[in-house]
Amino acid sequence: MKTLRFKLALLVAAGVGCFAAQAQRANDEPLTIRSQGSFFVGGEKKPLPAPPPGAAFGGGEITVNQMYVQYQIPMRGDRHAPVVMVHGCCLSSKTWETTPDGRMGWDEYFVRKDRSVYLADQVSRARSGFDATVIGAVKNGSQPPSALPNIIAASHQVAWTVFRFGPSYGTPFPDGQFPIEAADELYKQMIPDLNALLPTPNPTWTNMAALAKQLNGAVLMGHSESGFFPEQAALIDASGIRGMISIEQPCPADLTDAQVATLAKIPTLMVFGDHLGDVAGGIVNWQTAHDTCLALVDKMRAAGGDAQMMHLPKLGLKGNSHMLMQDKNSLQVADLVIEWIDEHVERS
Repeated sequence: MKTLRFKLALLVAAGVGCFAAQAQRANDEPLTIRSQGSFFVGGEKKPLPAPPPGAAFGGGEITVNQMYVQYQIPMRGDRHAPVVMVHGCCLSSKTWETTPDGRMGWDEYFVRKDRSVYLADQVSRARSGFDATVIGAVKNGSQPPSALPNIIAASHQVAWTVFRFGPSYGTPFPDGQFPIEAADELYKQMIPDLNALLPTPNPTWTNMAALAKQLNGAVLMGHSESGFFPEQAALIDASGIRGMISIEQPCPADLTDAQVATLAKIPTLMVFGDHLGDVAGGIVNWQTAHDTCLALVDKMRAAGGDAQMMHLPKLGLKGNSHMLMQDKNSLQVADLVIEWIDEHVERS
């Protein structure tokens, strides 16, 4: 971490404006890739009940719980482990694409840094599948209304405080890094969260583990709701997971010694931004989330693991929100993450 602090100090000394100019020049260069595409991971067949009289659809089989993945592979992508990025609650893989104010997103930036990037939509979100048969069953009366799932639709006001744009809705932090003028564009990215329809264990965990294995080794990155998904995937099948990056999420305190030992075999990075305890009335206590993950980092280290906490203010980056991959200094944060991959995954 001393190397990271030194290099970040150089960035800060050079000035954010200089870094922004360099990032713009990088954005102006042609983006050359070897291939791009999309596919699905996982999924299982499920029989449908016979259709009621007069219904147009019913019977047969459907596929549920499949995970949509889109990818870009740079010309020199074989030099580094691919990176799988998974989004958080009420969002999709758009999280990692062009920022709300039109700047380069992490997906493109990592590709420009010779990393193959795989963006996954959580099962139950965006282009991924889920099992909606219970909704039809309530509609036709074969199940009671109480069987309907709780669908989460976060409001602009909830997003403002949970994402730590400011101490209260409409009031930004003076040093805040999120581009507040583009908040409405972020709100357009927010979609209903249907995770309550999913079985246990969450199919996204299983699909992430399978994807890492399919890629012959990958770094799994999760954010917020999916922040601990890389670890959950590793507890299912760690064979394809070369590194885990968990961005701003609570970490469980009830892991067994055997589970900690399993996780400790994989290089792990926890990342948190700024103002963790500075939002009144938020539904998530981010300071507590940070502390639970720091405790897990300590446990993993005690078990012989390579685990680190990257708290950005301690490295000199101030004002980062929960959506740090969309913040104005997002590429500086990306450079720190990429450097960690180089030092702890590539050289492990």
